[in-house]
Amino acid sequence: MSKTAGIIGLGIMGGAMARNLVAGGWTVLGFDTSAERLAELAREGVTPCTTVAEIAHGAEIILTSLPSPKACALTADAIAASGAPRRVVIEASTLALADKMYFHDTLKAAGHEPLDCPISGTGAQAAAKDLVIYASGDHDAVESTREFYAAFTRAVHNVGAYSNGTKMKYVANLLVAIHNVASAEAMVLGMKAGLDPQQISDLIAGGAGNSRIWELRAPMMARNEYLPATMKIDIWQKDMDVIGSFATKLGVPTPTFSATIPIYAAAQAQGHGAEDTAAVCAVLESMTALHR
Repeated sequence: MSKTAGIIGLGIMGGAMARNLVAGGWTVLGFDTSAERLAELAREGVTPCTTVAEIAHGAEIILTSLPSPKACALTADAIAASGAPRRVVIEASTLALADKMYFHDTLKAAGHEPLDCPISGTGAQAAAKDLVIYASGDHDAVESTREFYAAFTRAVHNVGAYSNGTKMKYVANLLVAIHNVASAEAMVLGMKAGLDPQQISDLIAGGAGNSRIWELRAPMMARNEYLPATMKIDIWQKDMDVIGSFATKLGVPTPTFSATIPIYAAAQAQGHGAEDTAAVCAVLESMTALHR
């Protein structure tokens, strides 16, 4: 396998994956609509590209980490129109199934091999190579890219047919949404009772109430600091909408998940959109008139 890869979308997740690939000895071609992000990653060893077509011609393996359905569709169109030879194109974003299928059909028609491989983890986990990939699509293509995944993840699971990866990500993110608000609820209860927030963070992490989300987000809540964000509330709202719509379509009740929706919406309305989703703690503090 050629150790040249292309990363399209150099945000929190894509940027971290690109850095880890460079550290793992890969030649990484990068593209982002933000010139600032592109320049930042160029200083860290990523070869900047000015078009998606340049990535398609230069890298046999391409990973897309994109913020919106529109960006995903435009990227698929650009790769398909590039005239590049067959590429394995890994779509790692969290999007609606219809958007994933447009990506699949567009690239398949152009002779490429699309994979649906959402990522479980936050930006902080991405930086530490602590990500899990839910890989789905052509079996041989998934297996052939394991060396690529190994440079920036701790585990890769082949979950079968294309789109199964996205379905698994919905299940995972539903729990993340709940655990995040539950962690904030517990933190605010403890602080309102007069307990030290750092001690709450430390002691719960060592007990039965611990979770991966608590470990990641409770320290931010304890410090009352939500930047830099590992997942921005503005972006998370897109994921929440997708999960809710998927569950509704299947007729599956999600009472606990649904109860978190207004908390995230309030965080966005109160100006926390660019901050980490841990900032839901600030919303609950305001609801209980807790001032730090």
